[in-house]
Amino acid sequence: MSNVTVSRLGQVNLANDVDALMLKVWSGEVLTAFNAACVYQDKHVTREIDGGKSAQFPATGKITADYHVPGTQLTGTPIAHNERVIVIDDLLVANTFIADIDEAKNHYDVRSEYTRQLGEALASAYDKNVARVAVLAAREGATITGEAGGSVINGGATVKTDGALIASALFASAQKFDENSVPDSERFALMRPATYYAAASSTDLINKDWGGRGSYADGKIETLAGITIVKSNHVPQTNESAAANVPTKYRGDFSATGFSVFHRSAVGTVRLMNLSMQSEYLTLFQATLLAARYAVGHGILRPECAIEVAAA
Repeated sequence: MSNVTVSRLGQVNLANDVDALMLKVWSGEVLTAFNAACVYQDKHVTREIDGGKSAQFPATGKITADYHVPGTQLTGTPIAHNERVIVIDDLLVANTFIADIDEAKNHYDVRSEYTRQLGEALASAYDKNVARVAVLAAREGATITGEAGGSVINGGATVKTDGALIASALFASAQKFDENSVPDSERFALMRPATYYAAASSTDLINKDWGGRGSYADGKIETLAGITIVKSNHVPQTNESAAANVPTKYRGDFSATGFSVFHRSAVGTVRLMNLSMQSEYLTLFQATLLAARYAVGHGILRPECAIEVAAA
């Protein structure tokens, strides 16, 4: 019997590495899983850099107008300047090994599921760090001397589960943002599920006459007081001041945190290395290594755009 010509699904134009396209498929799965699991990603400022260890975000103060007295010279009004610098964290990697013998014995494909979990693991770490920074920003002083810093609102001991207290805290947050001249659009409130559903179950909060929007039947609340309400398991609510698995700059005591309210410009992320997937067969171990990684850093940009609603 003569040989046959096999179509190798992983080759590019029927040439070279038979796995060339396979890796890109895995990368796509990781990226899809990451984007799907990342709640905070599109709710803050992100900047790409090609090299270096950090990125600078300049801050400029405001200028005032004065009445001119005829005959007097205009001397100019100095404008204050400052900066916020976000430093890139260490490379974050999620990885797993697949042993040849196990894959041969297994009756279903595990690589797709494993790569999805790698993406979700990175997304979880990303979201948790941004969520921590959003709360820390609310505790930060002003970037420009004389201007507003972050704000902490005492929402009451049961603000995590009391719809009336949640509503009161959101309206107080909207008022504080207006007083700080924070733009009306792109305001977000991130809540744990228990708080989110306590808000959604309150018919007053989804009442359009109150400025609310949502569905009691669907268990959804969309906005209140012009603030978009989003559900997330990653809002910090424990004491992580000495947590060894949390980078030092993201640590804090969040045990009194009820939920977080912020404008998009409150927090920034600097990305040095985009999310990527690596795959390598290691003869020494008779196994394939799957690894997903990125190098980013998160930091405070405009503390006046961040509010912590405390359960106290």
